Amino acid sequence: MQYTIHIKRQASSSSEPYWQDLSIECDESTSVAGVLRRLNSRADLTDINEQTVDKIAWECGCMVRKCGACAMRINGIPRLACSTFLGSLKEKKLILEPLSKFPLVKDLIVDRSAIFKKLEQVSIWLEDNPFMSEQTKVQRYKSASCILCGCCLEVCPNFTADNDFSGAIAAVNAYRILDEEQNIAHKNELSEKYKKNYYEQCGKSLACHDICPIGLPVEELIVRSNAAAVWKR
Repeated sequence: MQYTIHIKRQASSSSEPYWQDLSIECDESTSVAGVLRRLNSRADLTDINEQTVDKIAWECGCMVRKCGACAMRINGIPRLACSTFLGSLKEKKLILEPLSKFPLVKDLIVDRSAIFKKLEQVSIWLEDNPFMSEQTKVQRYKSASCILCGCCLEVCPNFTADNDFSGAIAAVNAYRILDEEQNIAHKNELSEKYKKNYYEQCGKSLACHDICPIGLPVEELIVRSNAAAVWKR
């Protein structure tokens, strides 16, 4: 099956963006990551006008939905390229763009270091040996499963890389620390920062809930973090 790839490209953060069209023959079981790898494997990459173009810059790591490196906008929706298959698309046109909430590096590559700065900003780490509860082990596991891809932040109307709102990614990851931390001083510090940098700024649109590419129960984890940090439950 013939697919058209409409891709937004940019040589660097300081250059002008432009759109480029390419074509590829693939079956419906091919992932977007597979499409990009096949295009870049060509000795000469050409567009639909048979003009030679530069290889497409994009990131990948595990290719099995574990690292989040291949997050991008696919037909307008933030997704992982490794787990989005052509058969799931409604048309034979693939529109690829970089995530818009993070500084651009090149083509489909963005600088997602803001994610880790947001987690550090809210003090999401353990200061003491963890307290383990049998009753909450399933929820802690879900909290720890976040792959930090940034898709939830891409759809959040309140998040930007340079403001102090930490977004759902902090709320999801905060739960297991709030549940496990035995150092009361650090737990109180985390709670105060959580309230300031997440709870008091969240617009509660819950756009983050359905977008998670690995299906985390984002709303449930936010509620649990709110209960632990704000209501001390």
